[in-house]
Amino acid sequence: MPNFDIVRKSKPKKSFRVASVIGKFDLQNEEVTEHFVGNIDMPEKWQIGLIVGSSGTGKTTIAKELFPKAYITDFNYSAECILDDMPEDKSVDEITRTFNSVGFSSPPSWLKPYSALSNGQKMRVDLAKALLSENKLTVFDEFTSVVDRNVAQIGSNAIQKAIRKSDKQFIAVTCHFDVEDWLLPDWVFNTDSMTFQSFEGQKKNRPEIKFEIFKTADKSIWKVFAKHHYLSHRHNNAAHVYVAFINNQLAGFLSVLHLPNKDPRIKKVHRLVILPDYQGAGFGIRFLEEIARVYKKDKWRFTITTSAPSLIYALKNSIKWRCNSYGRGGGNKGLKEMIKTEARNRIIASFELK
Repeated sequence: MPNFDIVRKSKPKKSFRVASVIGKFDLQNEEVTEHFVGNIDMPEKWQIGLIVGSSGTGKTTIAKELFPKAYITDFNYSAECILDDMPEDKSVDEITRTFNSVGFSSPPSWLKPYSALSNGQKMRVDLAKALLSENKLTVFDEFTSVVDRNVAQIGSNAIQKAIRKSDKQFIAVTCHFDVEDWLLPDWVFNTDSMTFQSFEGQKKNRPEIKFEIFKTADKSIWKVFAKHHYLSHRHNNAAHVYVAFINNQLAGFLSVLHLPNKDPRIKKVHRLVILPDYQGAGFGIRFLEEIARVYKKDKWRFTITTSAPSLIYALKNSIKWRCNSYGRGGGNKGLKEMIKTEARNRIIASFELK
């Protein structure tokens, strides 16, 4: 629907308050009329669109008029666990794979109800539910409106990566212009000026992110990250600890242990956690590889053993890492009943930096 000409009229019922405002401000017409005219000439092939503009410029009206079946403001969540709020015809593997793809990669949080999640996590769960639905197109109003702007930008980048790996189309509707450079849309319609711009075929690059790593002797900082680790809240005090900051915000934790009993040359990752708001944009791998290179430069072998699906997938597809072992294991204590019953079926993989 490239062209639209929308007229919206509203006439309030006469009341004391209405009459008071009309008289006080000398309004000549009791009827309020809004008129929106524009052209959204979407390219033939696209996946991500953006409708953006200041409040009151017609974003929601236009989105509802042009895409009534695809328009959502929120989903219904009523289950005690968000896994059970996902479409019934989807398997656990499909659901968790989609969670990982949108940067919602914390299994402990998968067991929570929607109401217990942070706003950033809710945004990603909403997108995961849209990706798991049968709808080809999702129009998401109030996109990133309730999250911190730093989280909004990182989340937008993670979301656009997930969309582009799917066959879905996604239109974000928002008053926040700052997400455009991170969402990397194929087209943008600006309701302030009622102008359309297509980026079809143009190379898309997100802005640079300030990413800093520090070594710290403060082992207590693990408390910030412990609840987000997918298996254990415990931490070995002998491990060397590193923290990552993204745009001056604490975002990641990585600790390294020496394993002299196995091989005097081996250093092994003990814990690796990226806070939920920063997941899905590749920071975990970047953090891991930057630390690994430091140890490799000093002639150490650097390894990591994990059962986190998103990390296994990333390392398996990287030419920088060699897979030393891959298979199902048991004996590890898991999370509540879901994880406990599947402990022996969990894939565990070990990788070493080449």
